[in-house]
Amino acid sequence: MAAKVHVVTDQSFEAEVIQSPEPALVDFWAVWCGPCRMIAPIVEELSGEYDGRVKFTKMNVDENMQTPGRYGIRGIPTLLLFKGGKVVKEIVGAVPKSQIKEAIDAHV
Repeated sequence: MAAKVHVVTDQSFEAEVIQSPEPALVDFWAVWCGPCRMIAPIVEELSGEYDGRVKFTKMNVDENMQTPGRYGIRGIPTLLLFKGGKVVKEIVGAVPKSQIKEAIDAHV
């Protein structure tokens, strides 16, 4: 995992994502999820491209069940983009890099 993608937990979610001064993208994933492994390198690439403008995080849904439940995560991978502590975009499934960039660009 790239150093620019932070691992968040149920305990650190509030401080790392909700209170983040910049927009924060959360990648909800699990070790056993093939599509999650497909988008992980894309998320890592984007973390470099948006360094300093967007915070990139990952949350393992098997190890952290409170936060995914609170945000209605039913399938993974799911990417949620937060701005000002609120969800401004949701992307479900393994999607092309261009679709993720488009979502981020609309809110940065």
